[in-house]
Amino acid sequence: MAKLTDPVTILKGVGPTMAKRFAQLNIFTLQDLICHFPRGYEDRTRLVTIDKLEVDVPACFKATVMNTPRTAHIRKGLDITRVQIADHTARLNVTFFNNKFAAEQLRYGEEYIFYGAVSGDFVGYSMTNPVFERLDAQPIATRRVLPIYPLTAGLSNAAVLKAVRQALSICDPPAEILPESVRREYGILGADRAYYAIHEPQSMAEAEMAKKRLIFEEFFVFSAGLSLLRAERARKTAKPYEKLHLQPFLDSLPFTLTGAQMRAIDEILKDLGSGAAMNRLVQGDVGSGKTMVAAAAAYCTVQNGHQAAMMAPTEILAEQHYHSLSKLFAPLGISVGLLTGSMTVKQKKEVREAIASGQAQLIVGTHALLSEATVFRDLGLVITDEQHRFGVAQRAKLSAKGQDPHLLVMSATPIPRTLALLMYGDLEVSIINELPPGRQPVETFLVNESYRARINAFIRKQKQEDHQTFVVCPAVEESEELSVKAATVWAETLQQTVFPDLRIALIHGQMKAAEKEAAMAAFARGEADVLVATTVIEVGVDVPNATLMVIEDADRFGLSQLHQLRGRVGRGGAKSYCILTSQNRNPDTLGRLKALCRTTDGFRIAEEDLKLRGPGDFFGSRQSGLPTFRVANLSMDLQTLKDAQQASAHWIDTEGTAETPEGIALRARIGELFTRAEGTMN
Repeated sequence: MAKLTDPVTILKGVGPTMAKRFAQLNIFTLQDLICHFPRGYEDRTRLVTIDKLEVDVPACFKATVMNTPRTAHIRKGLDITRVQIADHTARLNVTFFNNKFAAEQLRYGEEYIFYGAVSGDFVGYSMTNPVFERLDAQPIATRRVLPIYPLTAGLSNAAVLKAVRQALSICDPPAEILPESVRREYGILGADRAYYAIHEPQSMAEAEMAKKRLIFEEFFVFSAGLSLLRAERARKTAKPYEKLHLQPFLDSLPFTLTGAQMRAIDEILKDLGSGAAMNRLVQGDVGSGKTMVAAAAAYCTVQNGHQAAMMAPTEILAEQHYHSLSKLFAPLGISVGLLTGSMTVKQKKEVREAIASGQAQLIVGTHALLSEATVFRDLGLVITDEQHRFGVAQRAKLSAKGQDPHLLVMSATPIPRTLALLMYGDLEVSIINELPPGRQPVETFLVNESYRARINAFIRKQKQEDHQTFVVCPAVEESEELSVKAATVWAETLQQTVFPDLRIALIHGQMKAAEKEAAMAAFARGEADVLVATTVIEVGVDVPNATLMVIEDADRFGLSQLHQLRGRVGRGGAKSYCILTSQNRNPDTLGRLKALCRTTDGFRIAEEDLKLRGPGDFFGSRQSGLPTFRVANLSMDLQTLKDAQQASAHWIDTEGTAETPEGIALRARIGELFTRAEGTMN
């Protein structure tokens, strides 16, 4: 028997060229191949008669060859084979292109099973390139439920199926990890049967049962992993903070915190005084005041004699936090330091000395905080801003610079509860669902290209009122495949043709990090009237003077992403607007965009986006620690998710430490899953 860890090249027919094609699908071992699950199925078990065939609807039917196939050589590279077939209901003309096999195998007077779709009308039905098999042959392409796999160039569905079948014949499928009690309670197939049935189902019902098992398994593994993480962290103790009085901090603020902010702060203070290490997520919509909540936690930490560190994903965000927090904490006698990668060697040395000595009490920075050269005297609190830009390993690396410091994670990406359970199942969650007083909702409009003159006039009006405008495009450069506005071309058009008298700036993802930071900082200083950008501004610096957001080809973005982009305006006292442009006439697409015009509630938008697009849109390629589920679909398999979470929680409570074969295999799978998920993060 072969092992699951053996390379796919041990299979017959899989040489170096084929192995490279499999590698394009991240298939390197027999386990990778067996876990390369079908994306769907074609039910070819039902046979129809020729007269019941429907135009453009593939079907299986039995027919007799009525003449000897004739092949004509049309030109170099093109041979056409024609043959007539029939059953007791009708005749059918069949054509094969460049198919020597068909000409050789189809014999006059013999019956075959065909699968294909007819074209034409009642004057003369015809069929092109059907697949066929002899009646006495093993069903491979007909008379079966055929799995349809994700493919890549040069790799056919038949080649994948052949390789999978061979792999299952020479090695055992992945070990059983679900306890028998769980399988029995939830009606779940065993691993041995499920891994065979997902690839070779005897019926559509069996395919669904196998799929249910594998979806349940994925959710069970992930939920159990999060439960183990939570349990491990719960065992970590921390000296309870005794000074939990925030009145001096609250009195120093030039505004009153909202009820939601105070609830989040109360939950944080309870954690800090509990004697256990805090692991809390503060989740709030754009502009809901998460930074002030984090500042309160930092104040409490410093009052108890410890240091706090806040890590931001970009230098410009780090500098923004540094300036606002320095101004806030200076009257309270708290020293704030800044550490970023672009600082000079001398500047970094001075800041690191202040951190090591404890002189710097709150340190704001970027990934430079993770450097081995950065040593804290007594790190008591780690704060990460825009958590989805950081992986678990990065948070852990910063936390390792203290003795089990408290962890506070901030996210401005509204996430539906279903997804939050997976994303942050190892964290307690605080939600800020109120906006600070005085913040006006951003008015949103959906228009088509016929409104272009009015859009341009409105941009000019913002300039006349000394305000600025964002213009977001879905692409950086023009493309033949996508007829959408490209940031580079559109910025040039606006500057040379539409607004030659205005200052047009450009920022996109292909620019170097330093160039992006400089462009954004210049816009924030008011050195440009219009900033043409891609989604790199989705998470960016505050520009209170920006009052208009124009999003070109808005149908190319997800709802949650559009909401994040819209959050770049409306951050000052002036009334702000968002204009969505789209030429798409699809009713579903228009309905989705109109939903954004009706509400500014990011959580409602996120729930709608999860239903429409699944989880990928929330995080794009960043993944945010969310593993790539091979079978499960978070927007479709909610009940299975709930069942798996309930089952895994019970398993942790009753059998989590048992050295059963299932328990050992499950813990190994958990380790593999989290390693793979961490590898997808930035």
